Amino acid sequence: MEIELNPPFDVVEPAAYSAPLLFNSPHSGRVYPRAFLESSRLDAHALRRSEDAFVDLLLADVAGTGSALMSARFPRAYLDVNREPYELDPRMFDGRLPNYANTRSLRVAGGLGTLARVVSESQEIYARRLPVDEALRRIEELYKPYHRTLRRLLGEIHREFGVALLVDCHSMPSCGLAREERPRADIVLGDRYGTSCSHLIMDCADDALRSLGYSVGRNKPYAGGYITEHYGNPGAGFHVIQVEINRALYMNEHDFTPLPAFDRLKQDLVALRDALAALPFHYLDAFHLAAE
Repeated sequence: MEIELNPPFDVVEPAAYSAPLLFNSPHSGRVYPRAFLESSRLDAHALRRSEDAFVDLLLADVAGTGSALMSARFPRAYLDVNREPYELDPRMFDGRLPNYANTRSLRVAGGLGTLARVVSESQEIYARRLPVDEALRRIEELYKPYHRTLRRLLGEIHREFGVALLVDCHSMPSCGLAREERPRADIVLGDRYGTSCSHLIMDCADDALRSLGYSVGRNKPYAGGYITEHYGNPGAGFHVIQVEINRALYMNEHDFTPLPAFDRLKQDLVALRDALAALPFHYLDAFHLAAE
């Protein structure tokens, strides 16, 4: 493992949980290993376009309210834990990928597999092909430990409360590559179209954010990625909601600097946490089953 990425992620747990909540920021890592930068045809500024910049800092205060916070230190352009473990593009590598690699997913086709081929507006990351062993090393040293820890935290919360809620947090550009006609909402909530969490959780998050003055969308253009789909199992008491925050709310998207509104959004995310923590979690399973 690169010395810069030791440790590869941070976990902040409360002395005592006040609610079965775990916040996760898998794409806000901003530690770019020197060897990675040297292998890229892009500079650090260009690579940061795929980063959910500062989301971990926006969430910093939720860890002091009886909830846990997990965040990656490695950047998304280096390794994406919101993918299957082996979504890999064979065009990127010298050598043969394992037979179990998923080389044909839509995300791989778009250049956004477990090791991304492109950032932002389809800009190629690497100057030359990578050895297959490099991809497997990143998966073994970063991806697998990250998910082992995420599973452990969720399991511990579930054992204590009988239910666990993962709030998977991301940021999105203020406008899409296709220059959508309508501006994007301030915040987009994703539940894989009703499959990853109880509808009460979605309604609660939606209501809380609207009451704070934000415009809120659901599942479009982001319904949730691998983490939302993989860990969301409401029938077993594991709920996952994805939260996508419009970057224009809190940062200058061109020079990656926080805006004065950063602190207000940080406080509002604690208010969102408080609203979710007040849910009647012991009733969630019954409501979910009744809605099916």
